Amino acid sequence: MANTYTPPRIYLSPPHMSEEGYELQYVQEAFASNWIAPLGPFVERFEQDLAALSGRRGALALNSGTAAIHLALRHAGVGAADRVLCSSLTFAASCNPIIYQQAVPVFIDSAAATWNIDPDLVEQALEEGKRTGKQAKALVAVSIYGIPADLPRLAELCDHYGVALIDEAAEALGARIEGKACGGYGSYGIYSFNGNKIITTSGGGAVLSDDLEALAKMRFWATQSRDPAPYYQHSELGFNYRLSNISAAIGCGQLEVLSKRLLRRREIFQCYAAAFAKYPYIQMMPQVGDPNYWLTVITLGLDAPLFPRQLAAVLAAENIETRPAWKPMNLQPFWQNFPYYTHSPRASVGDDIFIRGLCLPSGSGLTPAQQERVIAAIARVLR
Repeated sequence: MANTYTPPRIYLSPPHMSEEGYELQYVQEAFASNWIAPLGPFVERFEQDLAALSGRRGALALNSGTAAIHLALRHAGVGAADRVLCSSLTFAASCNPIIYQQAVPVFIDSAAATWNIDPDLVEQALEEGKRTGKQAKALVAVSIYGIPADLPRLAELCDHYGVALIDEAAEALGARIEGKACGGYGSYGIYSFNGNKIITTSGGGAVLSDDLEALAKMRFWATQSRDPAPYYQHSELGFNYRLSNISAAIGCGQLEVLSKRLLRRREIFQCYAAAFAKYPYIQMMPQVGDPNYWLTVITLGLDAPLFPRQLAAVLAAENIETRPAWKPMNLQPFWQNFPYYTHSPRASVGDDIFIRGLCLPSGSGLTPAQQERVIAAIARVLR
């Protein structure tokens, strides 16, 4: 009889609830107090905790990171035909809100040292914008995979050219650069609490700022722009973007164990790095500042015995989930005709990372035995 055994599934980055049960405890408190929806005490607590974590004066909890970017762009005054600089190597949620505002995304290639938006190319784009009178209104600077972008320099550039910096730290909660939290730079910071992130509210996000009036305005928009009237009155376009008290309760519980989650992800990265050190054609993702190691990403050199897609197929056969590196926006069917800055179209850094990169299981709930299973499966097809 053929062996039909299938080993248990190892996921890329599944949700990880606290062993102490904080999330369930807080959700039960919300139920007991009947603060189910739409807002409530846990939303306020979550916002206060996020502000403290990011070093910001305030935070606004929302139903997604995409909503947070949208409101930040809107508050920055981005409108029809305005130009917005954006990382090309990212997930589409970083740039979709630019289109929501009928603006024009201008994509910027990555720097090889950080995998994030290249400040030299940003400066080139800003200088050209100044010279041509087509200056960008905002810059969406993404810190992919929890690797901090060069936020100090980007902040200086944006200040110099009068451009709003949106510190898009959807994947970088808990990461820091030059002692400052990702999400703590520029006019607005962005976090995501999607199910695969460092912490989750099942789905959610936040926009952060030191400008409390800006947050108040975005809170107004996010609550359907209800005017302070004794009846439902709306003088501006609004959105249904607020996070529920139940979701915020989960987030508060997750924040209780954030330090443990960050430590475990670092340990997983270090274990992979040690295991792959003997393979000269495997490179680990960059370590810049103090990353959060949301996902461990490797790149395979041209001398590797197989391509990343082939390795992914091998691992899939062992019931191990992986994911290719982000496909850059300049290669995406919807986005490829928008402006794009790169040092060399034939040697695009982002294109190269996409071709050679593979994300490995990195969830904080990954057990040592599971990680050894991943490493052993890779070792069997490498030399």
